[in-house]
Amino acid sequence: MPFVESFLTTIKNNQTIMSDKSRHFRKTLGGYNWSKTQFNFPNATKAELQELRIKLQKQNKIKNIKLSIVFVLISLTLLLIILSL
Repeated sequence: MPFVESFLTTIKNNQTIMSDKSRHFRKTLGGYNWSKTQFNFPNATKAELQELRIKLQKQNKIKNIKLSIVFVLISLTLLLIILSL
């Protein structure tokens, strides 16, 4: 039964470590002052947003094409390996 006793001791030790951590974080974190503004985003015009949208769509299209090419190449390679066996 030494295994069971050591197992229980380990569990008790882990519980005390975790409880110490939770107390530690409760004491040190404190509150947060929400009255301050966190972010100051610049205002964008509709034209800028449209340009950004088109740019992101082009990037996504290129990324999808690259992923498709890689997928096809890997599939063909696996198919050739399987057929050669």
